[in-house]
Amino acid sequence: MSGVSEKDILGALARVIDPDKGKDIVALGMIQGVQLREGHVAFAIEVDRARAPNLEPLRRQAEKAVEALPGVLSVTAVLTAEKAQGAAPVRAPQAAAPGHAHPAPGRGQAPQKPLAPGVKFFIAVASGKGGVGKSTTAVNLALGLESLGLKIGVLDADIYGPSVPRMLGISGKPATADGKILEPMRAHGIKCMSIGFLVPEDTPMIWRGPMVMSALQQMLRDVNWGELDVMVVDMPPGTGDAQLTMAQQVPLAGAVIVSTPQDIALLDARRGLAMFKKVDVPVLGFIENMSYFKCPHCGERSDIFSHGGAHLEADKLGVEFLGEVPLDIAIRETSDAGTPIVIAQPQSEHAQVYRRIATRIWEMLGAKQRAAPKIVVE
Repeated sequence: MSGVSEKDILGALARVIDPDKGKDIVALGMIQGVQLREGHVAFAIEVDRARAPNLEPLRRQAEKAVEALPGVLSVTAVLTAEKAQGAAPVRAPQAAAPGHAHPAPGRGQAPQKPLAPGVKFFIAVASGKGGVGKSTTAVNLALGLESLGLKIGVLDADIYGPSVPRMLGISGKPATADGKILEPMRAHGIKCMSIGFLVPEDTPMIWRGPMVMSALQQMLRDVNWGELDVMVVDMPPGTGDAQLTMAQQVPLAGAVIVSTPQDIALLDARRGLAMFKKVDVPVLGFIENMSYFKCPHCGERSDIFSHGGAHLEADKLGVEFLGEVPLDIAIRETSDAGTPIVIAQPQSEHAQVYRRIATRIWEMLGAKQRAAPKIVVE
């Protein structure tokens, strides 16, 4: 058991000096959200927005200071920039080509490194509420896309409830060759990054919105994603600040909304669709998860959560219905075992559903790529 304490951590960080202010980062009140669990440490460094692009060396220095403490097994530090009172407003992000978006800088802020510039298409898998199987859907769709011969990555953007590491059967901490850029984890032919690789699975992340967004940006900017055809972003559930900012700062080619058939889930799915429309992200379609249950013993079908609601909702809202996925114990068991059903049972009916949806999504992305502006001469 680690003997390190929060006092020890703050003591180590008190030896890290802000190069511009000449004082230590603890005395300046820059350390926020310290998390400690069995030798694994996480914290945020709050800095002025205009200085953030130049303070990566300070972040690394803070990590190394804590890593040197006896009993510390891992350290995750993120930079977070909150708008100071009276500061100039931040401009809305400008439109950018897929894979080449920059968060719009505030007045006087230097341009930042691109977010995963080698990615052709980002797609978000989202839901208006938790518990509808969004992460299971995201992982199986990613593997369905990989089965088409594509280069695929998965970003687990759910900081508070990361589940992708378990679903892909990956453990351990990402490697780094230079102490600056992390190598993504790999499983079943796809690349992956999640906060779950950096903190223990049962550690609660008690972070405010700006800290969450800084962590997400670093998982995109400071990871060697390389060249990818598609990055599947497993979005946090809901339609809060983290989801909105992610939709604004990542050049999403489209979003897939996952819902179960019952009315309350469809109400939340409708909110998710409205959020994406507000930030001009096209919704590729709806997926009805847990659509029905087929008894493995007698073959009788039961519509436990009703049936067809997502299809009707998609028709009503004018978006494509991508398909329905049944409630089945095999999907749950294979996800828990780290070998999702597209990998574990590739010939099963359920795996084929995911692959059909993945194929349709790739067709839609390809159509976007082929589309050219129309020139009208009058």
